[in-house]
Amino acid sequence: MTDFDDLLKANQEFADHFQLGGFDGKAHAGVAIVTCMDSRIDPLRMVGLKHGDAKIFRNPGGRVTEAALEALVLGVHLLNVDRILVIPHTRCAMAASTEDEIHEKIGASTGQDVTWHTFHVIPNQRLALDEDVRKVRSHPLIPDTVKVGGFIYDVDSGLLTQHA
Repeated sequence: MTDFDDLLKANQEFADHFQLGGFDGKAHAGVAIVTCMDSRIDPLRMVGLKHGDAKIFRNPGGRVTEAALEALVLGVHLLNVDRILVIPHTRCAMAASTEDEIHEKIGASTGQDVTWHTFHVIPNQRLALDEDVRKVRSHPLIPDTVKVGGFIYDVDSGLLTQHA
């Protein structure tokens, strides 16, 4: 037995009933979502979408990083994206800790000094969201015709609140 047998078994069951093949890889609802990697977030279902409707980019804190911008530019020009949602969430570990606290926790877990690594904590989630939406709206390769919105997802109620 390997470390991944349970997942491979589940994948085989998934594949035995797989009906999602044949998609062209485009965002059929024209949507791209940048959100956190938090497992409490179901990015498609929370906005009423299904497989093939949207492009999803996830990272700690749901920030618009250089990699996220790259994905959004590709989505806009190659994959039918014309609406972009930036969605951080409540009770996010990246917004609830300082850089020093994260360093301390990771350092304790690894038994080594990790202060050389930046974890990009979010001291003010609303300001960060505003900044991220501005980054997308002002990017020279994302046309003004693309609609960009900033929302916060409440992990306890499932509701989105628009902030930008």
